[in-house]
Amino acid sequence: QVQLVESGGGLVQPGGSLTLSCTVSDPAFSIEAMGWYRQAPAKQRELVASIHSSGSTYYPDPVTGRFTAFKNHAKTTVYLQMNSLKPEDTAVYYCNADLLGGHRRDNYWGQGTQVTVSS
Repeated sequence: QVQLVESGGGLVQPGGSLTLSCTVSDPAFSIEAMGWYRQAPAKQRELVASIHSSGSTYYPDPVTGRFTAFKNHAKTTVYLQMNSLKPEDTAVYYCNADLLGGHRRDNYWGQGTQVTVSS
């Protein structure tokens, strides 16, 4: 079964940078519209970036100017470049995407990757 596989999380100091990736396990599938979400302890999951199938992007105010989401040309991997990280960015980050394979389009979640911003 096709999956979204995340990587790139870790521990970083305030002001530092990390890049998360989310890759389709089967290259026969392509990533269409997608979103990056995060969930901190005792908080609701929130959207931090989205890429429309047209390629347009959206970022909520807390991350605007610091986070950038983009796809590779083959549309098999999406990235979240995070700069100027703050302790409040600490959370588990998830990718969510519509995958197109053949004539099917289904929605999938990645397994999540922990990002910790701390000195």
